[in-house]
Amino acid sequence: MDIQNTQSQMRKGVLEFCILSIIRKGEVYPSDIVDSMKAANLQILEGTLYPLLTRLKNAGLLTYRWVESSSGPPRKYFSMTDKGLEFYNELERTWQELADAVDAITTQTNGQLTETPNTNQ
Repeated sequence: MDIQNTQSQMRKGVLEFCILSIIRKGEVYPSDIVDSMKAANLQILEGTLYPLLTRLKNAGLLTYRWVESSSGPPRKYFSMTDKGLEFYNELERTWQELADAVDAITTQTNGQLTETPNTNQ
């Protein structure tokens, strides 16, 4: 089995959620998204990012505005719509449920959930 392929598929599964998490914080230029992803050790190519941004915009989750640039062509800055924020909030709930379930499974020993020490004693 190819571990790199499995790792790649896992990353692709959370890519949209991560990109929306970045945009949710405020208006961003696509290279800002690439930089934020790299800083978090999640690599994304612009050839992957732009089609995803277009798909999210066409779904009504994102909007954009053009900003003139003094050092080249105008830049497209993306922000989240109200519909996008609702979608993001649902993804966030789903992510938390999934993360909790995976954590519960990966902390099992001999088929039993591990007891968490009670620190309130």
